[in-house]
Amino acid sequence: MRIGLLTEGGYPYVDGEGGVWCDRLVRGLDRHEFDVYAFSRSEAQEQAGWVPLPPQVGRVRTAPLWGTEDDGVVHGRRARRRFSELYGELAAVLCAGADANAPNAPNAPHAPDDRPATPGAHRASPEADRFATALHGLAELARDEGGLQGALRSETAVRALERACRAPGALSAAREARVPDLLAVAAHLERALRPLSLDWYEEDGLGAVDVCHATAGGVTALPGLLAHHFSGIPLLVTEYGVRLRTHYLTRPDAPPSVRSLLAAFHGRLAAEIYHRAEFVTPGNTHARRWQERCGADRAKLRTVYPGMDPAPFAEAGESPGSADPHTLVWAGCVDPAKDLVSLLHAFARVREEEPKTRLRIIGGPSDPEGAAYLGHCRALAAQLFPDEADGPHSVGDNPVSFEELGGAGPATSADAHARGAVTVLSSVVEGFPVGLVEAMLCGRATVSTDVGAVVEVIGGTGLVVPPRNPRALAEACVSLLRDPERRARLGAAARARALELFTVDQNVSAFHGLYLEIVARTPVRRPLLDATGDPLPFATPAEAHVPGHWTDRPSRALPPWALDTSTAATETAR
Repeated sequence: MRIGLLTEGGYPYVDGEGGVWCDRLVRGLDRHEFDVYAFSRSEAQEQAGWVPLPPQVGRVRTAPLWGTEDDGVVHGRRARRRFSELYGELAAVLCAGADANAPNAPNAPHAPDDRPATPGAHRASPEADRFATALHGLAELARDEGGLQGALRSETAVRALERACRAPGALSAAREARVPDLLAVAAHLERALRPLSLDWYEEDGLGAVDVCHATAGGVTALPGLLAHHFSGIPLLVTEYGVRLRTHYLTRPDAPPSVRSLLAAFHGRLAAEIYHRAEFVTPGNTHARRWQERCGADRAKLRTVYPGMDPAPFAEAGESPGSADPHTLVWAGCVDPAKDLVSLLHAFARVREEEPKTRLRIIGGPSDPEGAAYLGHCRALAAQLFPDEADGPHSVGDNPVSFEELGGAGPATSADAHARGAVTVLSSVVEGFPVGLVEAMLCGRATVSTDVGAVVEVIGGTGLVVPPRNPRALAEACVSLLRDPERRARLGAAARARALELFTVDQNVSAFHGLYLEIVARTPVRRPLLDATGDPLPFATPAEAHVPGHWTDRPSRALPPWALDTSTAATETAR
């Protein structure tokens, strides 16, 4: 089987986000062939190079989502008119607002609540059809005329966007858009629609694969959507962090008109991708709820948890008694969403109850904002825990330590969790908590805030408290510090749960099954040829998949002897 793996800012780049699980997937399915189609996010990422690729990666094609390089295509009058019509139609849909079934954004970008969506509630609407028609029309224009990068940055695009914003019935936020706002929206759409101009969709590209597997939604999955449109290639979309949700939470300082139009675009794009995909695989229930509320059909959803290699954590997991019984550990990437300020205030309360306790904060920042936040936390720790000459520690020994992996700190994340009796997670925003799974594989008891997929991951094997509540966080930590038997019991249960649900083998096996299911229900598009180029007779068996559910509701007119209810007959009919 040949898989077209679609990535953005990830695999195969060295510093790619989410590249580890892609590499494990590719290496775990060594009987299949992978073609990687990757978008880069910066020049630095491209210069950093790629990770070593296994032999099953047949080719890698890349394209940048940064910079403003022109494709040099000059369109004729007819093509310019066609572009203006299609882009204007796309803009008109964005200015028309959301459907009744869409989430609260674009006008007010809030997360959907936790109520499950009603099955079958998300159906195609006239606005959704208009968006799809305009998007695919632009893709066809790009294929026929050679590219749209220049057109998407042209004054024609800005004027079409302005007409849509000023049209009767447009959203109030769109009508308030000024020229700088229109320019900002047009620039963002140009970057988001760059995949339309790529030459990836021919028979020697994505048209030759058996399945397109997008490792994220949004722009990442757009080439798969176009491959489905042009060649009928089935699409599988995996989202461990919902890109649509991420977009709603970004650009908080942008004008309302910019946020409204961009949220409308990404919402429409997500709904179209969910509609066309054969399967959508969220990484947790939290992401699944988002997808359902944003248009995904529940029948297409298959939860596939991220997979981790348990081997590096085996030593710590098999010897939980080696941990310091008076140490709390926090491990991860330092940024404001981790809410280390609440953790420090909670630790001050812990020290009042258990003066011997120490807190090890292990991890570093990934950007300037994280670096500034780390400096603030260091200053707060020095303020809350001044050197104590009469305390249980010597002068100059602060009970809070800030360390980074490598160097003087722990060598690996397994070492980091192994050094404490309890692992603490204090986040206010979290997707799938990888650090929590690492602690579980180490057999450590955990105290976590109730955010993202934390409760789903923990599954009753740790303590969960409300976010931004230092008192509750401190009480939970003290209860575990004072009860070693409970710590051991929870740690053992956590390790067993992680080994059952969150390993690489589970992840690879799930995707292998989905690949086979997709191919089995997809009609053969290319005949098999012999050495002379003639079709091989009987090379492809007759299609066994018949659309519909006719086997589930047999006709009452048939006699009982005509109804074969055997498993084999049912599976063949399906």
